[in-house]
Amino acid sequence: MLRIAEESDIPAILDIYGPYILTSTATFEYTVPSREEFQARFCGITARFPWLVYEEEGVILGYAYASAPFTRAAYAWCAEPSVYLRPDARGRGIGRRLYNGLEAILKYQGFQLLYALVTGENTASLSFHHALGYRDLAVFPACGFKFGRWLDLNWLQKRLTVVEIPSASPLTWAGICQDAQKLSDILGILSLS
Repeated sequence: MLRIAEESDIPAILDIYGPYILTSTATFEYTVPSREEFQARFCGITARFPWLVYEEEGVILGYAYASAPFTRAAYAWCAEPSVYLRPDARGRGIGRRLYNGLEAILKYQGFQLLYALVTGENTASLSFHHALGYRDLAVFPACGFKFGRWLDLNWLQKRLTVVEIPSASPLTWAGICQDAQKLSDILGILSLS
């Protein structure tokens, strides 16, 4: 089941993310954040962007969220999606369902461009993004240092929609969650994903 993440999901989400930090180059973080740090991160992100989890029989198998790739006002229509899965959830289409739901919500909010940052050696993630319609923009050679080696970073882009002159900035996730009709629309989107 695909659903909106809640603060009570943070321990399970952190259990998924922690091994990525400690054993992989999928993230350039070095240290697993404390539960308090991660909760602050979660609350900061979900003020503006959606965060979803995929759950089966009460177990969270993966999650996806978006964040701001840039901070200046002119970039308000851009978002950076991320997805992380438990090892036993890979290859089952769960990442695709999470991303499809996330992208549908971001489009509903009014976001137009998505940027994915993928470590060069993470060929599975590069293939995943290409299959979802992301295109390569740039490669930043040897820009991240982890596990005693320099790593390339691939920058990919996907355009969700084109609006010549937007009438407003994208809706905030917090605003959607406080509006019964908009939240109902989002739950409908998730049921179709």
